[in-house]
Amino acid sequence: MKITLVGNGRMGRQIADIVSVSGIHAIERVLDVNDTIDADAFSGSDVIIDFTVRDAFLANYQAMIDSGVPFVVGTTGCDDAMGRIREEVEAAGVSMFYSANYSLGVNIFFRTLREAARLIAPFEQFDIALAEQHHTGKADFPSGTAIKAAEEILKANPRKRTVVRELQDGRKLRSEELQIASIRLGSVFGVHSAFIDSETDTIELTHTAKNRNGFASGAVRAAEWLVRRHAVAPGFFTMDDFMNDLFSA
Repeated sequence: MKITLVGNGRMGRQIADIVSVSGIHAIERVLDVNDTIDADAFSGSDVIIDFTVRDAFLANYQAMIDSGVPFVVGTTGCDDAMGRIREEVEAAGVSMFYSANYSLGVNIFFRTLREAARLIAPFEQFDIALAEQHHTGKADFPSGTAIKAAEEILKANPRKRTVVRELQDGRKLRSEELQIASIRLGSVFGVHSAFIDSETDTIELTHTAKNRNGFASGAVRAAEWLVRRHAVAPGFFTMDDFMNDLFSA
């Protein structure tokens, strides 16, 4: 598999290291976040992996679509634009894989969290909230992973209907609101926690990233999967599609 890597930051370098060590695939070229990119930049590639920043991805995704090469996107902070991008991808008949977090452990955490939120839904004495910690260089706030975790809770627990990132004017949190607390600290890779609380019990679910290997190896596995899926039926895919395939196998 020949890979064009868009983004030469920490995640980009980690992906390049994993590909190099594997000996199975090859990095065809690496494009910097500041490069001017058109569709020809991806010629000869089997797949594109993009880990950049919001502005760079929004400036470059049309070139990826025009290239016809399937592309994996791990750039976060683009959720508000993803509905429109999905429509453009599907209309063009190309393939895109999007996730805020490619760690298999995190995605198992999501599914565990979804089930926990469903189980407590009938019991009003149980409340639930989220907290996340990342390094001080993390741009988005809260993290895309925390937003995805919140979406899982909202889908599974009808008592929670909206997400609150901060409380203003000294008001209290409403029962239908799901709070996400964010901390930026030192060089923390990423810690995401769900707290389920009642007068008699506290349940904590936590995923702690020890390094970037889980994210990078997950992105490479997603790229392998997307190339196979693209050959059968192009489309817009997420980690849910990928994980469903793994579990059904």
